[in-house]
Amino acid sequence: MTPGLIYALTGVALFALGLAGVILLAQALRRILAFNVMGSGAFLVLVGLAQREGVADPVPQAMVLTGIVVAVASTALALALARRLAGGDGDG
Repeated sequence: MTPGLIYALTGVALFALGLAGVILLAQALRRILAFNVMGSGAFLVLVGLAQREGVADPVPQAMVLTGIVVAVASTALALALARRLAGGDGDG
């Protein structure tokens, strides 16, 4: 097994674990975390597919880095919305 294949298979397992969490869990915070696990799995698959002999392809690596930044921003937004829906106004 090549390292790229190991990364890709681990990414598929993480994506499946996150998908199961989204389907089975009811709490908003746990669903947000499950979406993050799914995203991490997708990023790991992209990194695994970018592996070549010698040097890795830089384009998928740049896409993954951009995706991580977008995932952090969307997670912050989702957490703020979940807090607002739960009734926490942030005033102590």
